[in-house]
Amino acid sequence: MLPKFIASLIRLILLVLMTLISLSVAQASNARNDIMMASNPTQSGEYLRQGFLAQLNKPFDMANPRKKMLVIGDSHAQDFYNALVENNMDQRYQISTRRIPAICGVYLGTEDISRLIDKKHVPNCQQSDTLAAALAQIKQADVVILAANWKLWSVQRLQTTIQNLNIQAPQKLLVVGRKSFGKLNLRHYLTMSESELKLLRNPVEGTQQEITTTLRRVVPKGSLVDVQALLCKSDTECPLFTPQARLISFDGGHLTQAGARYMGQVLLQNAPLNQL
Repeated sequence: MLPKFIASLIRLILLVLMTLISLSVAQASNARNDIMMASNPTQSGEYLRQGFLAQLNKPFDMANPRKKMLVIGDSHAQDFYNALVENNMDQRYQISTRRIPAICGVYLGTEDISRLIDKKHVPNCQQSDTLAAALAQIKQADVVILAANWKLWSVQRLQTTIQNLNIQAPQKLLVVGRKSFGKLNLRHYLTMSESELKLLRNPVEGTQQEITTTLRRVVPKGSLVDVQALLCKSDTECPLFTPQARLISFDGGHLTQAGARYMGQVLLQNAPLNQL
């Protein structure tokens, strides 16, 4: 018979091995579930929108001691809202939201931008919320956040927009950079191992690099949340899975719940969000 201490040591080693195997299986299952859920656009879209829309145009409670945060933009603003909430920022801030559709663009100024918008969308944009309409609530907010699937024309006019917002200290203005995870192949990812998924990176799409470069040039120092630099650590490509092998984006542009949690963790640990 084995000495008692050797038998105990063997049992401990077996227990550790079984735990590691269980964790590995659970992680692989989570990755697979993420991918399967991402293939359901209805379910993914519901998560993307629901929290943001629940706070849409919600007045601030001036008697509430929490600071006031206003998140303005399109579906990328919905992503950013989710990233904040997944990291409990709604416990520290009252968060209200305003929706400006991506087809309309984010702009505040005297220029007639209707020529920059697809003609078929102009009537809808004329009925949509705008930064001009949001000015009263912007003045009430401690933190104003602009997040969008930025169009180049909008970014090129961002200095004018920021000037006209007239953000006054101690108010803070933050501009969230654009993100792109390229084209996804969900079916292929289901055949890959967890270690392969963790290493998987995609080239960014379209005008992402030009828009990111322009944002860095026109947004005042300390106001840009550079998602491309902080999350992707590259101007040309981005990871598709978190370090825990959880899918970040369900369509190449918008975040899964795990992706929102991960992006929020990364951004909130770095300037300028770590100063909130």
